[in-house]
Formats: sequence, C-alpha cells, structure tokens
Amino acid sequence: MVLIQHLNELYRYRALVAALAGRELKGRYRGSVLGFLWTFLNPLLLLLVYALVFSVYFRVQMEHYAVFMFTGLLPWIFFSQALNEGAGAIVDGGSLVTKVLFPQQVLIAVRVLGNFVNYLLSLPILVIFLYAEGLRLAWPALALPLVACVHLWFTFACALALATATVFMRDTRHILGNLLTLWFFLTPVLYPLAQVPERWQWLIYFNPAAVFTLAYHDVLFWGRWPRWDLLAAMALLALVILLLAVRVFEHYKEYFAEKI
Repeated sequence: MVLIQHLNELYRYRALVAALAGRELKGRYRGSVLGFLWTFLNPLLLLLVYALVFSVYFRVQMEHYAVFMFTGLLPWIFFSQALNEGAGAIVDGGSLVTKVLFPQQVLIAVRVLGNFVNYLLSLPILVIFLYAEGLRLAWPALALPLVACVHLWFTFACALALATATVFMRDTRHILGNLLTLWFFLTPVLYPLAQVPERWQWLIYFNPAAVFTLAYHDVLFWGRWPRWDLLAAMALLALVILLLAVRVFEHYKEYFAEKI
C-alpha cells in the first residue's frame, strides 16, 4: 500500500528528520541577540498584543480571557506556520530535491515537526499563565498528547498536499496566506463558542481548526474531556487527507526536480 510505504520511508529516515528539524530550530534565530529565547518571547508578545486589543479596546466580557485566548492561539500558530512553511518545503529545498536518493517528504516533515516542537516548548508558558490566573490543570489534561498527535498528523497531511500543489502552481502559497487569515477568524481562538449565534454554531464543527481549538480549550482551559466523537472524526479526516495526499505526492514526485 502506498501510504504504508510512504510512512515506512519516513520512519527509516527518522534520524535525518530529527537532525534537520533540530538544525531548523537552531537556525531560526541564529544571529539574533536573544537567540532561542525568541521561541518563548514571540508567543508572549503576540499574546500581549491580542490581549490589549480584545481586553482593553474591544472589551471581550469573559473571565480569564487572556489565558483562554492563549490556549487557542498557540496551536493555531503551530498549524498556520506549519502549513505556510510546509507548502514551500519542496520548492525551497530545490538543491536537495534534485538528489536522486533524497526522500523528498522529509522536507515537509521537517517543517511540520519543527513548528510542532516549537509549540511544545511554548506549553510551559501557558501552564504558568494558567496557574497565575488561579486555574489548575485537571485530569482531562491527560488527553492533550492524543489531541496534539491527531492535530500533528492532520497538519502533516495538509502540508503534504499543499507542498505538492505549490510545485506546479506557485500561487498556492499566496492563496494559502489569505485563506489562513480568513480561517483564523472563523476559528474560535479569539472568542468563545458561546458568542457565535446558536443557529450558526453547528457550522463550527465543519471547521477542522475549530474542532482542534475546542479540544485544546476543553482539556487545558475548561478542565473537561474533549468530545471523543469529534476527535475521532478528525483522526479519520486526517487519514483520508493523508491517503489522498500521499497518492498524489508519490505519483508526481518524479517531476519535482524538473519543475523546480
């Protein structure tokens, strides 16, 4: 089966993926004064900006709003950056793509994994904010690894499809940038689901990013178990997208070098 072969190849080159992802993280802030500290400072500064705008100017009436927003903002940053960087992974890695024996899906996995590790490194900051606000992690937080793993595979599946499309249509990255802006505001990161008119709330569940955001809010902010039916649906959707993306990727990868 194509999917199994594709994943086996990724597993076989897992050391290469880990090494390149580590180099990606180290090189991200190379040359800056604060260096790796920007991994923590970037989400903090973004939190301050959004907290100022929506707590002071727009005055969102919600207790512990800044922590609520931060809980949804961190996974969104991972998701959006992984898609943006993953979409251009093949095109940007042209010198490696032309090497016959180089497994090209590694380039996409490195971009997604690098952003995922960045997200994991930001989680302690979120926990500190939770406790500073008088909130506590409850037993449902044990479901976080499962939510994060499903989210990771869904993101990789989407990035794989986008990277293939970008090789043949460079406009994909520009379209994606604008689509992510719209997608962000359609996802309950800056507002709770209760603020969506009740008659339209059912549409939220057709938005995969919203389902993941609600799951993160459930296990980290609200202290309740995620909706297992929705999480299972996302796992199934990730599998379907991954299967289709792998088939398209494997079919067209021999043409990547000449298109780049």
